[in-house]
Amino acid sequence: MSPTVKYLLGRVGLFVVLLALLWPTGLNPLVIAMIAMLGSFVLSLVVLRKWRDEMVSNVDATVQRRREQKEKLRRELAGDEVD
Repeated sequence: MSPTVKYLLGRVGLFVVLLALLWPTGLNPLVIAMIAMLGSFVLSLVVLRKWRDEMVSNVDATVQRRREQKEKLRRELAGDEVD
């Protein structure tokens, strides 16, 4: 599973768990959703740190690979020799 998908599912999972825990409190559903959203954000900073780091590394590698491909294509279009 891709690190980005894993992190996204972790964030959604935290939100759903907090929402389920807060639902019986009897507060306004919008307030419960906002508290669950803020709580899942704060918890994800601590609980999902490893997954977030994996996702960032994956995104960084993808961006670097695309930059290299773009530069290679520019060299080819300019007529320069390619390795």
